[in-house]
Amino acid sequence: MSELNITKSRISKGVWEGTLSGPATPEPTIKVTYLDQTVSNVTMAATAEAGKWTLSVPIPVDAISDGVQTFLITNAADGVRLADFTLIAGEALADDIRAEVELLRAELDMLKRAFRRHCAETA
Repeated sequence: MSELNITKSRISKGVWEGTLSGPATPEPTIKVTYLDQTVSNVTMAATAEAGKWTLSVPIPVDAISDGVQTFLITNAADGVRLADFTLIAGEALADDIRAEVELLRAELDMLKRAFRRHCAETA
């Protein structure tokens, strides 16, 4: 288990941003991969707080395509996975689990209304 922890902040203008926290020294070395290839231009800047860094991962243009694209963030020193993030775009969204959950919620609401109407009519 790693002493390092990553908290996602946001994705903005094609850059994933997060906060890395851990021991103040030595400064950790982070590796980000996409399709087993190292993502270049990843930056890490120290914050005013000891043991915290701002991590910025530029999303490669070729990763923005239909389907599910997953990025892995690891500790370069020992290879331990610290975090990951996923981009979902295009046709894959039609089958996305979130769409299924929305459909299930709508059906559940319909059943609740029908059950309440039934209870009111039989009371």
